[in-house]
Amino acid sequence: MQRIYLDHAASTPMHPRVAEAMMKVMTGQYGNASSIHAFGREAKRTVSGARDVIAASLGCYPDELVFTGGGTESDNLAIFGAVAARADQGKHVITTVIEHHAVLHSCKELERQGFDVTYLGVDEYGRISLEELREAIRPDTVLITMMYANNEVGTIQPIREVGEIAREHGVLFHTDAVQALGSQPISCRDLPVDLMSFSAHKINGPQGVGALYVRRGVTLEARSHGGLQERKRRAGTENIAGIAGFAEALKIITEEADAHLQHDLELRTLLLDQLALHVGTEHFHVNGHAEHVLPNILNISFPEVTTETMLMNLDMEDIAVASGSACTSGSLEVSHVLQAMNLPEAFLQSAIRFSWGLGNTTKEIIITAEKIGTILERLRNRP
Repeated sequence: MQRIYLDHAASTPMHPRVAEAMMKVMTGQYGNASSIHAFGREAKRTVSGARDVIAASLGCYPDELVFTGGGTESDNLAIFGAVAARADQGKHVITTVIEHHAVLHSCKELERQGFDVTYLGVDEYGRISLEELREAIRPDTVLITMMYANNEVGTIQPIREVGEIAREHGVLFHTDAVQALGSQPISCRDLPVDLMSFSAHKINGPQGVGALYVRRGVTLEARSHGGLQERKRRAGTENIAGIAGFAEALKIITEEADAHLQHDLELRTLLLDQLALHVGTEHFHVNGHAEHVLPNILNISFPEVTTETMLMNLDMEDIAVASGSACTSGSLEVSHVLQAMNLPEAFLQSAIRFSWGLGNTTKEIIITAEKIGTILERLRNRP
C-alpha cells in the first residue's frame, strides 16, 4: 500500500542534495573547527561558507547568525539571552497565547523568575490585535516575542506592523520564523525584527540544527558556556555536517521559491476541492485565516468524528497527518491554539492538520480526500 506523508509541518523529508552535501562532510571532514591545524581550518571554512550562503538567502550579514541545535534552542537563546542582557531596563515581556511551546514554556519560566508576561489573545482566525499590542506595552517592557506564522493553523501574524510598533517604543522584537521559513519570502534586513529563529528540518534539511538571527547592535547573554564559538554567543563544537546541510536546504528553497509556492497552492486548492467532492462542504470546517495563511498548512475540523478516531483511521490507511504541534500531538490534548481562537467544542475535538511539501503529489491528495470520505461514511453507518 502507498504511504502518504502529510505532516511536513512537523518535519520534512531530506532533499537528496542535502544528504549529498552532508555526506561529503561526514566522510571527508572530521576536524574541529576551533583547531588551528589544516583539518580544523578546513572545517572552519565549511562553517563559514555555509554561514555566507544562509546569510545571503535570509538577507542578513553572516556575523548576525548564530548556529544552534534547532528552533527550540534558538527561541530559548533569543528570549533568555535578550532579557538577561536588559535586566536593568525592566522585567516585562509580551507574547501571544498561540505560541509554540518553546516560547510559551520559556515565558512561564520567566514568570517563575519574577518577570511579568502579558499573553495577547487572538481572534477566531488566529490573528492578534495591533491595538491590544500597543496597549500592552509598558515603560518596563523589554521584549516582544511572537511567531511569524502559526505551526498548527498556518495563520500569519502582521510581523512588519508589530516590529514597527516595537521600534516606536524601543522594545526588542523576536519572532519564531521556524514554520514560515521556506513558505514566506524572508529578508531579515528589510523587516523591523531584532531576533529571528529558524530550523533546518522544516525546509528539507537535517534535524538537530537551526539558527538565530541577531541584528547588529543587539546584545545577548550566552545561555551555554565553554568555548568561544559563535562569537561567544553559543558555546559548543559546531555541527558541521548539519550546518552544511542547512545551507544546502536553504539554497534549494531560495532557488526554487516560485515553483515551491505554486506546488503548495496547487495542493491546497486540490485538497479543499476534493474534500468538497468526497465529504461535502457541510461536513468540514477550515480553521485559520483565509488570506493571511501559509500555503502548505490546512487545519480542518470534521465535527462528526473525533481527532483521535480520524488519526487512527488515516494511519491504518498509511496516511500520516497530525492533530497539531508535533511537540504535543502525542498526548492528543485539545489544541491550545484552537482554544484561543474560541472555536466551537465540536471543532476543537475534531481538528486535523494537513501539511505538504517535497515529494507530495496531486494523486496523494486525491487519495487522501477519498479515504476521508470513505472513513466518514463508514463511521456514520456503523451500528
